[in-house]
Amino acid sequence: MADSISWRRFCRIPLDGRVPHPTTLMKLTSRCGEDAVAGLNEALWAKAAGAKLLRTARVRADTMVISANVAYPTDSGLLAKAVVKLVRTVRRVQAAGGATATKAVDRRRAAARRVREIASKLRTRAKLGREESTQAIRRVTGQLADLADKAAAEAAAVLRNGRRALPRALSGQMRGRLRRALDELAVTIERTTRIAAQTRIRLAGQTPEGATRLVSLHDPDARPIRKGRIDKPVEFGYKAQVSDNDDGVILDYSVELGAAPDGPQLVPAVKRIHRRTDRMPGAVTADRGYGQPAVERDLHDLGVRTVAIPRQAKTSATRKTIEHSRSFHRLVKWRTGSEGRISYLKRGYGWDRTRLDGRNGAAIWCGHGVFAHNLVKIAALAS
Repeated sequence: MADSISWRRFCRIPLDGRVPHPTTLMKLTSRCGEDAVAGLNEALWAKAAGAKLLRTARVRADTMVISANVAYPTDSGLLAKAVVKLVRTVRRVQAAGGATATKAVDRRRAAARRVREIASKLRTRAKLGREESTQAIRRVTGQLADLADKAAAEAAAVLRNGRRALPRALSGQMRGRLRRALDELAVTIERTTRIAAQTRIRLAGQTPEGATRLVSLHDPDARPIRKGRIDKPVEFGYKAQVSDNDDGVILDYSVELGAAPDGPQLVPAVKRIHRRTDRMPGAVTADRGYGQPAVERDLHDLGVRTVAIPRQAKTSATRKTIEHSRSFHRLVKWRTGSEGRISYLKRGYGWDRTRLDGRNGAAIWCGHGVFAHNLVKIAALAS
């Protein structure tokens, strides 16, 4: 914005005026909260419904993964990052006047040396043999877990002594710095302990529970999700659902933690669409992930006339007749347009990766994308 006259004019910033720092908008975005962004979307939907611009003859729904802003998580990488963050946070606590006499060894170089050793073992896997290199990697990863446990134990001592020093902090500003550093240290210790524990579970030959597995130090809500993609068998982030109509207007969206099942999300979405438009959708279609008899029965009970969702399990002859009918095929064929809508949101409206941490942050980020998308669509319908 600083070197663009057109953007300065759009934002009402004079040519000789000071441009806000790039993080200002990010802070304001997260400060508004999920409820404020959801309120913006609700107001836009209400305005469009009042102008009779929201069609509900046909509604389609699909889910996708919103990638969290994290690097691909490995046990060794997470442990090394945890050690680095512990050391830095301990230094911040001691610089603010807390636990200055408590000893805390800097283990960053030791952790980095073991990460490089793992990388070298991976490069020479063909020479050593797969079994031998795997055993070496497991051994070094176990050493990293031991380093993380030792660093967490020393950081816990710093945390205890730092809390004792908190009432004796010299000034209000120094007390605030010390309190923030201690809070961050407590969170980092807890997450480091979890990462070390799940690493030891993997080293024991077991797989950590995906619903509780920690894949990032700064985004504790991100989870591993399998969506069956060939290029990305496992993605890390949140599961989002999008429902749109014939005009491409998004009528509902939601962001869920982890690999939430598709089926239970559809009926609440249809209820929200009915509340916003005061009309029940005439036809609802979705992919096979929603194909459960209970979902179809609940939609009919709500008042939806036509439901075109292929069943997951083996179908009976009567069900095959329904799914092979021309009207069913027509709706299922129209449903494939959801893939295009999702791709459009990813390319143009930031749904490829959330830049805000946590499920709350992901919901805020996606809500802004839906608001901008619907503004364009509804403005075109109104013109």
